[in-house]
Amino acid sequence: MSSRLLAISLSLVLTTLLPLGAHAANSATDSDNLLKLHQLRLAAQKSLGDFYMYNSMDGDQRYARQIEESVHDADARLAELTEMPGDGSKAMRAQLEQQLTAYESELKNLTTAMKTQGFTELQPVADLATRNQQLMALSSELYAKIQQESGQVVPPMTQQSREQSLLMQAIAVDYASRSASVGGTFIGSAAGDEKTIEDLVSQFAGQLNTLEKSPQNTAQIRDSLNGINTKWRYIEKSLKNYNENSVPFVVSKYSDSIIDGLEGVSAQYLAAKL
Repeated sequence: MSSRLLAISLSLVLTTLLPLGAHAANSATDSDNLLKLHQLRLAAQKSLGDFYMYNSMDGDQRYARQIEESVHDADARLAELTEMPGDGSKAMRAQLEQQLTAYESELKNLTTAMKTQGFTELQPVADLATRNQQLMALSSELYAKIQQESGQVVPPMTQQSREQSLLMQAIAVDYASRSASVGGTFIGSAAGDEKTIEDLVSQFAGQLNTLEKSPQNTAQIRDSLNGINTKWRYIEKSLKNYNENSVPFVVSKYSDSIIDGLEGVSAQYLAAKL
């Protein structure tokens, strides 16, 4: 082959490969954005639970630090959401930034009030819970929009395990809110719907059972899910009987551990494209 023909052939190969490389890079970015957005949702949801714990534990500073850590994590994940795949997701990301800023401002005001006054008024706390629900709903819409505009769909088992983490977080926040009732008034469900905590507990148990029975699970994933199940069984009764013996510290501690475990399982599913 002449030098000229060789050069033309190489040029054609490179021209073919470049779009493929660009597509692969975009897919990786979209997949990473979806993970970061999921982590943002967990952090934002957890910050509300941290506040309820701070309230119910009479301003215990460990929960003040946890609030700061959750807020920092949410901000960091938002900063990492860079290249959106389309105009719709770009607009939603801008809205999400505004919502998160407003939510964090309200959270800071209430944390300061708790620190300086030793108590918080009911209405601002209810408003904070509503703002958190709106933030979660918007981030869920953005999560769907990124997949729609990019064509990058989260693998089913990965998605199921992520949803399980969010459900565990919602249960923990709901439980903590009952312990932090302001003026004897229950704040409301973190799930943002009409489901009772009993419904959420039953849903979590059923979905965990489904995950455990998946034939796609590796030995390592089965071991991880077994450990998660053991921790879940430890707090399940307390969650169902929340009016009899409130143990918010135990539920908070174990739910954090369960979520960490689920996120580890989710990462394994994602790596295997399951």
